[in-house]
Amino acid sequence: MSEPAPKARRGLHFDEIRALLAYVHPWRGRFALALTALTVSMIFGLMFPLLVGYLVDAAVPSIAPAPGGWSPNVNTVALLLVGTLAIQAVLTFFYSYAFNFVGENAVARLRRRLYETLIGLPMKFFGEHRVGELTSRLSSDLSLMGDTLCGTIPQALRQTIMLLGGVVAITATSPRLSLVMVSTFPVLLIVAVFVGRKVRRVSREAQDRLAESATIVEETLQGIANVKSFANEAYEARRYGAGVDAYLQTVLSSARRRAGLVAFIILGIFGSIILVLWYGATLMKAGQLTHGQLTRFTLYTLFVGGAVSSFAEVFSQLQRTLGANERVHELLQETGELPSGTTAPAAKTGLRLRGAVAFENVVFSYPSRMDLPVLRGLSLVAEPGQRIALVGPSGAGKSTLVSLLLRFYTPDSGRIRLDGEDVQLLDLATLRANMAIVPQEVMLFGGSIRENIAYGRVDASEAEIRAAAERAHCSEFIARFPEGYDTLVGERGVKLSGGQRQRLAIARALLINPAVLVLDEATSALDAESEAIINANLMRIAQDRTIICISHRLSMLVPADAIMVLERGKVYDIGRHEELLHRCDIYKHLWQTQNRHTETRTPPPAPLALARSSGA
Repeated sequence: MSEPAPKARRGLHFDEIRALLAYVHPWRGRFALALTALTVSMIFGLMFPLLVGYLVDAAVPSIAPAPGGWSPNVNTVALLLVGTLAIQAVLTFFYSYAFNFVGENAVARLRRRLYETLIGLPMKFFGEHRVGELTSRLSSDLSLMGDTLCGTIPQALRQTIMLLGGVVAITATSPRLSLVMVSTFPVLLIVAVFVGRKVRRVSREAQDRLAESATIVEETLQGIANVKSFANEAYEARRYGAGVDAYLQTVLSSARRRAGLVAFIILGIFGSIILVLWYGATLMKAGQLTHGQLTRFTLYTLFVGGAVSSFAEVFSQLQRTLGANERVHELLQETGELPSGTTAPAAKTGLRLRGAVAFENVVFSYPSRMDLPVLRGLSLVAEPGQRIALVGPSGAGKSTLVSLLLRFYTPDSGRIRLDGEDVQLLDLATLRANMAIVPQEVMLFGGSIRENIAYGRVDASEAEIRAAAERAHCSEFIARFPEGYDTLVGERGVKLSGGQRQRLAIARALLINPAVLVLDEATSALDAESEAIINANLMRIAQDRTIICISHRLSMLVPADAIMVLERGKVYDIGRHEELLHRCDIYKHLWQTQNRHTETRTPPPAPLALARSSGA
């Protein structure tokens, strides 16, 4: 059974409740048993006022026998009361656990589904949404939905049975008294529905405010070094405080409405009870009602009044949950990147690519800045096994080119080919399995060194992991740790230096054995000696793969087969180092700025050039 999205309406509608209950469909058998147990339990609960009435009548000898010829006995009625309570207790335990079992499993399933949806969404989505907001959807919104499935819905069913059964019972006991009491219900229900609509709107707004404050926490803790280095603790505390205050005001607004509703319903219910007691006392004085009947009617009235008063809280809780459900469904309905095998009708899957890259007149603007093109008809070619360097001023489009190659985004126009195939016709998993990127800002997970290297290929053997670490020049610093490869790197790799993090990222990329290896300022945090050794190792394994290197250290790009100078989203010039140094004003300016040499002086042979000339 599918999980349909609720329609965006202001009131409470049964199609929205059905959408919420659709989450429990995989456990419908257990859910049905829980409903049955709840119904039977409530039937026994409704017998309590009836038996209490008999108990009161049994204590008065002048009372005539009950209908059917049964003369109530105090001891017999007391035993029946104890028996009904025992049965109700057993059934309550069963349905309470069953509802929690079904509700928690349903929310866990939804949590997994939402997480799978989120990580499957394209980069465009994450450019438009903040991490804290998404985290709040996974935590607070789903927790609210879990509370409703485990508690609020069973409570609503329980109180509904109590209300309907109580109304039937009081009508059978005294039609005239029941008419007095029931006449007050329409007013109470109309007020509950009206206030409930307001509660739903305010509750959704409260969830939005909570997500915004969670975003501030996420950003602050992730960038705690920046916060402390600029001494902005007080500023961030004020910013978070403002977000919490906005959430608090919204929550208090909702609480005022709910409190007013509950107060009104309590006033109406107990006012009705007072009216009923007065009228019942009048009937009993006239001999038209027995002591037991009045007691029975009063207890049923309390049951019905309690059920009606609880509907206010149940209704407001459901409104809050449906507001959260709308937000969750908005995420679930987002269009994700197509799964393996469905990228296109003629998708090529499971291929080992050679690494021939071609950009053909590619135009691209980021979705959030459509008026500012980043690439303006860019064209370039990289043959298999070539070492291509991309240089140019900031904003020229170097990193964007890599993002398009990995299909993080889709070009506005033009075409990107890999081994002659349009990348849009390649299976996405196959495409990315043949590519690896080492970014400048390395992201490590909080596990061990071994787990972070193996993230490149989770089924890699221990020998393969160690070989990749050796090639990335990691073995030396790993050996210094007492735990070796089991050393925990900490949140985002904070226990390692910047250079150590970059080496692990390089090892992770090498473990994939990619056809195309992208180095985006991949050695910027390394010292000159370590950078030279790693680059020499990269050249050693570059014979059968294409390397695209982005670096502002132009001296390390000298051995490249081709250096492509980018300017304003286009390839301004292509050539070897010596050629560009003499004819390309942009490249010459970059070189002179970095090295403070004259334009005619060429550098001494770099370690990369030595490695290449020696056939390493």
